[in-house]
Amino acid sequence: MKSVSDLGDLRGKRVLIRCDLNVPLDGTKITDDGRIRASVPTLTQLRDAGAKIIVLAHLGRPKGQVNPKYSLAPAAKRLGQLLGVDVTLAGDVVGDSAAETVAGLSDGDVAMLENVRFEPGEESKDETERGALADKYAAFGDVFVSDGFGVVHRKQASVYDLASKLPNAAGTLVKAEVEVLQQLTQDPAKPYVVVLGGAKVSDKLAVIENLIKTADTLVIGGGMLFTFLAAQGYGVGKSLLEEDQIDTVKGYLADAEKSGKKIVLPTDVIVAPEFKADAPPTVVSADQIPEDQLGLDIGPESAAAFADVIQGAKTVFWNGPMGVAEWEAFAGGTRAVAQALTEVDGLSVVGGGDSAAAVRDLGFADDQFGHISTGGGASLEYLEGKELPGLAVLEG
Repeated sequence: MKSVSDLGDLRGKRVLIRCDLNVPLDGTKITDDGRIRASVPTLTQLRDAGAKIIVLAHLGRPKGQVNPKYSLAPAAKRLGQLLGVDVTLAGDVVGDSAAETVAGLSDGDVAMLENVRFEPGEESKDETERGALADKYAAFGDVFVSDGFGVVHRKQASVYDLASKLPNAAGTLVKAEVEVLQQLTQDPAKPYVVVLGGAKVSDKLAVIENLIKTADTLVIGGGMLFTFLAAQGYGVGKSLLEEDQIDTVKGYLADAEKSGKKIVLPTDVIVAPEFKADAPPTVVSADQIPEDQLGLDIGPESAAAFADVIQGAKTVFWNGPMGVAEWEAFAGGTRAVAQALTEVDGLSVVGGGDSAAAVRDLGFADDQFGHISTGGGASLEYLEGKELPGLAVLEG
């Protein structure tokens, strides 16, 4: 992949840049601006080069409909604060307002088009429809920079099709993300520990299958742990359970044993009678979950054991909270894992998405970890061994 510096003199050139500004909102208030902050280095590089910058991004899932709830206005405002300049937000994506906004740019200016997912062609499965929208984007620019790592696993007009219509390069964020993922897949320093949480085993099936081959130890928490417990013959009460995945999980446990790999499961869990923040928590043995309770976090004994495994590693990748981390009574497991990652003597990677939001919510700083990815889904697909369309299309 080319870098921005490989694009030559950009002074006065119109640079279309795909960023990932899909941040969580409470109304119009941004609750985690990590992805916006991650986009600043490449944008600053382009400004310093004297480019006229047009930001393409999405927010939420408006499904091809204009919906003010998903306007990029909060993201444009926050980006302007971080860059120290006004970021003009066009009133549409490829209409008159967008054309007027782009035409009014001076060297070093930054503008943003409205949410690209307001356009039905953006996420269309029809290549012709996507291509027609990408042509409209391309008419606004001279070169394209891909810096939205969180969407490179999507075959979408502003990610994939646009890249084939203009000279292109990867931004510093995408380059950094790919470099870290290469470290995780091409010869990771051992011991290599992968910590997986989140709600469902089915979301992580392919990554588990692939990582059993490369990682030394898989540590399992979150809602998915109950399918693993059920696969061992334990009752899980009212806990989240994917019954249709039990046989698959049995296969993973058998494969790990045959190949000398470890799958570490909790020995205790924190349960409650209902899924509520103020539900009374109780610590029980993982093989003794009461029928009328559901598990909402790993227990303290498991949290300590997980931390020991993580601290002894040279390479750690973590994706998915250990419990319902947004509720204090059920955040202990996630906090323990996060703290352990900060103490790794080697490479520690937080795999984006809910994990990245959780570590910030729990008060950890980004620089306490080796790397916090901006793309949970993209990271997992890379680790599954899949080709990511938004990377494959970039020029070598």
